[in-house]
Amino acid sequence: MTLAASTPQPHLDTGDTAWLLAATALVLLMTPGLALFYGGMVRTKSVLNMLMMSFVSIALVTVVWLVCGYSLAFGGDVADGLIGGLDHAGMAGVGPGSLHGTVPTALFATFQLTFAIITAALISGAIADRAKFGAWLVFVPVWTLLVYVPVAHWVWGPGGWIAHGLGALDFAGGLPVEITSGASGLALCLVLGPRLGFKKDAMRPHNLPMVMLGAGLLWFGWFGFNAGSAMGADGLAAAAFLNTLAAGCTGLLGWLLVEHRRDGHPTTLGAASGAVAGLVAITPSCGTVSLIGALVVGLAAGAVCSYAVSWKFKLNYDDSLDVVGVHLVGGIIGTLLIGLFAVRAMTGGAEGLLYGGGLAPLGRQLLAVAAVAVYAFSMTYGLGRLLDRVTGLRASEEQEHTGLDLTVHAETAYDHGVLGHGAPAGASPVVSSAQKVRSQA
Repeated sequence: MTLAASTPQPHLDTGDTAWLLAATALVLLMTPGLALFYGGMVRTKSVLNMLMMSFVSIALVTVVWLVCGYSLAFGGDVADGLIGGLDHAGMAGVGPGSLHGTVPTALFATFQLTFAIITAALISGAIADRAKFGAWLVFVPVWTLLVYVPVAHWVWGPGGWIAHGLGALDFAGGLPVEITSGASGLALCLVLGPRLGFKKDAMRPHNLPMVMLGAGLLWFGWFGFNAGSAMGADGLAAAAFLNTLAAGCTGLLGWLLVEHRRDGHPTTLGAASGAVAGLVAITPSCGTVSLIGALVVGLAAGAVCSYAVSWKFKLNYDDSLDVVGVHLVGGIIGTLLIGLFAVRAMTGGAEGLLYGGGLAPLGRQLLAVAAVAVYAFSMTYGLGRLLDRVTGLRASEEQEHTGLDLTVHAETAYDHGVLGHGAPAGASPVVSSAQKVRSQA
């Protein structure tokens, strides 16, 4: 009598679970880190508004994700690789005993939620200083459902057409996170138009130490972003972790080298931006390229993105905090270079052009980049135009001139900045009830 081979049953791995718990917390921390990064880059009159746009994204995206976003992104495919079903709407079937591989499904869903959160928050940098906060509250949940969720399904969902049909590679989110946020940021800043004084007034970062702190928190959280995407505490996670560190370093150095040659001054803003550019580019490729490949990916992103951020002045689109120049361009670089530098030792099979894989892998990566960029841009542009018609998307000229902190939130980040940033002479500062209570305590 012959015994049939038993099928391995899914089992909980406590090591994988512990690592993914930590990685999830790291990725969530990236959004407050982004808030500081962006907050330091704007002028004093809009610091709090910038922070709020990131923090409110945490709440808005979480609600959408729990209601139906997770199910549509990671539920069973219902439309030839385009979207998932509603079998997990309201997190149905995601109980304590449900597993995704070797980790609880609830943990996997939460990990993926943190990606969705920061992707929406990234877009805010393109429209800083001039967007209505109320319109942002509407835009974020609708955009998450219309843009992020479908692309996440294409790349990571069961049966998604980019991963399973096309065969393009994206380890940790170059397509769903970086390219969607960059293309969407470009669309929105075109809908809104440039800030008052764009290309005329100096719009320097008001707090570079805050920018550096934000960049440091982003870098710290990025280890969870990339190494956590291995879904286990294993060698692949370790390799992705090291690649992330390496690319961030060469991205920083590449940007500074360009600054030094072009401007004669390596800057702190350049160092922070270069590190982020390298981290953006290594996101899709950290689990597919060797350490040498990671060093090249970071260096290429740091150098190219340092030039790309100036394109807005030549092409006349006001991408306030360089979301297009860093996230769109960096995401494209990292995703395309997989087609050159992918190695079998990391991918388990696929190889890039430089390792004997031919031109086909590069072609697949290029098609995936084009499809996601066009989809994200067109959907966001249409959504932005619709919101602008219905609710108005841009703050009034008076609000923009005075500053969104005071006119929208009735607060200021700095006491000495209540007046002096466009407020009419003799105007009384607006003080919120919360500030009154605190001042009397």
